[in-house]
Amino acid sequence: MRALVAAPPIGTGAVEMREVEDPHPKAHHAVVQVAATSLNRGECGALLTAVDGWRPGWDLAGAVVGTGEGLPPIGTRVVGWVNGGAWAERVAVRADHLAPIPDQLPFEVAATLPVAGLTAAGVLSIVGSLLGKHVAVTGAAGGVGRFAIQLASMSGAHVTAVVGSPERGEGLRELGAREIVLGLEQEGAPFDLVIESVGGASLAAALARVSHDGTVVTFGNSSNEPTTFDARTFYRRGAPTMVGYFVTQELLGGRTGSAQLAALGSLVAEGRLRSDVGLRVPWTEANPAIAALLERRVRGKAVLTLD
Repeated sequence: MRALVAAPPIGTGAVEMREVEDPHPKAHHAVVQVAATSLNRGECGALLTAVDGWRPGWDLAGAVVGTGEGLPPIGTRVVGWVNGGAWAERVAVRADHLAPIPDQLPFEVAATLPVAGLTAAGVLSIVGSLLGKHVAVTGAAGGVGRFAIQLASMSGAHVTAVVGSPERGEGLRELGAREIVLGLEQEGAPFDLVIESVGGASLAAALARVSHDGTVVTFGNSSNEPTTFDARTFYRRGAPTMVGYFVTQELLGGRTGSAQLAALGSLVAEGRLRSDVGLRVPWTEANPAIAALLERRVRGKAVLTLD
């Protein structure tokens, strides 16, 4: 079968299509014929240092073509997550990382849900009820940010979207953001929850702006910069907390998976949650799509469709 793999030279972030072995499913795995896969900053960034032949890809949607006892029957439309190798024609997926999707949910939209959707839902669940809370979302124009704005707003939160430019903020009010700001400053009203993915100075500002009993959840560092902060500005606020969230560990540890994927799929199919696909191209055009994502030229998610 065909798959996209890392291509030399190292540092370019390029992929090329090659013939690879068909998947050999273990027990409790289904084989999915992939119709669409979405790109994530983590895997695209990893391509910059990947060795020749490394196979990226976490998100996928398609139809089951190989199954076993207790697994979705052949022909079932599904969304799933794998820990690498999803940019391929067929993938073996663990049963607890797989969920059926409604017929009205397009594959290219479903493929955006695993990493971005599960991350957004996971980081928001850390603090319990969001009703009436002030929530800031940095990197708000990205895939996780857009889902987080909507899910927090649905839960009754007052959401501030933090973006890098006015253009990146377009359309975020329609998703539920009450305010849109350019960058997170160290001075200003406190937030009960800060969803932080930029790192560097943005994370330092989040630690300075969190309320006396609030929470900062960090799950990314898109700036690739270290964070320097005065610890006193954090602990003297009272009893705030900082939590790290890594969706891969949550999935591998069984703390999120099929049930959450199914819930997200239903919300999107019912029109209650929107997935913004900012770039949709055939998988033969993966390289320009990867570059566009890394250069922040995509608002929302980038999706590859397989022929």
